[in-house]
Amino acid sequence: MRLIYHPDQKDISLAGVLYALGDPVRLEIVQRLARSGALPCCALSGPVAKSTLSHHFKVLREAGVLFCHKEGTQHINSLRREDLDALFPGLLEAVLNATHAYGSKANAETQLA
Repeated sequence: MRLIYHPDQKDISLAGVLYALGDPVRLEIVQRLARSGALPCCALSGPVAKSTLSHHFKVLREAGVLFCHKEGTQHINSLRREDLDALFPGLLEAVLNATHAYGSKANAETQLA
């Protein structure tokens, strides 16, 4: 079985987190996880190809934004809130509040089902 890579907390960088959150599809994934808690990949599918969605999950995971573990055949994703809040206090909450309050045309166009 192949292990799923997750960076140690000390290896999470602000630039990597901001890059990961800079894409509308990835931002929508983070917003959905913030609202719902842990979700399987299939619950976060949308109007993008599965391979593209897998890429977005990989970027978020390798940036240290998501934690993914397997349960049977499902990959369950959750936010790494504690790690992000320890490194960058208030960043995740500020991004989520800003996107919720102001929204964006890109989010409306790429919103996940």
